[in-house]
Amino acid sequence: MSRRKKSHQSHGTANRPRFWGKHAVAAALDNPERRVLKAWATQEAAEFMQFPADLPVTMAEAPDLGRLVPGDAPHQGVVVEVEPLEDVWLGDLLAQADERAALLVLDQVTDPHNVGAILRSAAAFGALGIVTQDRHSPPESGALAKAASGALERVPWARVVNLARALDEIAEAGFWRIGLAGEADSDLKDALGPAKVALVLGAEGPGMRQNTREHCDALARLPISDAVESLNVSNAAAVALYAASVA
Repeated sequence: MSRRKKSHQSHGTANRPRFWGKHAVAAALDNPERRVLKAWATQEAAEFMQFPADLPVTMAEAPDLGRLVPGDAPHQGVVVEVEPLEDVWLGDLLAQADERAALLVLDQVTDPHNVGAILRSAAAFGALGIVTQDRHSPPESGALAKAASGALERVPWARVVNLARALDEIAEAGFWRIGLAGEADSDLKDALGPAKVALVLGAEGPGMRQNTREHCDALARLPISDAVESLNVSNAAAVALYAASVA
């Protein structure tokens, strides 16, 4: 697995991202696996957050906090700087699967808002976790954590070097791999069957790469109306997880 490269952002880096918003920050503070390095907060937010006594907290006004995060970010009076979570190894994640499990595999889904929303849906439907290719997925960031609304701290996220090899490993663990593709002949409900399923989604626009398709056991579409061409990838993930949960 490749390590995350430093990202020279003005509002935190990939190695020391900044999270904002009460839900994202509270979840980070509650996660024993997360190291929170320091915090900035308004007086009101600090009273709400109940920071641990050993955490360095700088009291600030809301406009000052706005300079610590990207423009217009809804910081809700609190910002923290953290270390990324430890890497999750795919083999360890697969070993945690029950007889019935759903796993999400994302092929070059790079938008942090989409990945954050997918994490939130994964938490809502009790998914085993998500799998992405390390160099084609976003790092932990404030935007991603805010979109995940706490799920970044709860849903295991395995980053792999080679997605095709990862799909082989997923199959060896007993998962039925279904790639979501709008042009597929079968509906998702007809492709479901085995109790352990890996739902594979590609980026909006290009969709799954050909090599990824070839490592799926089946291709399936969501039965949406002709009123829209396709769903946002995070919405598609939520619908697919629901379908898998009731199959």
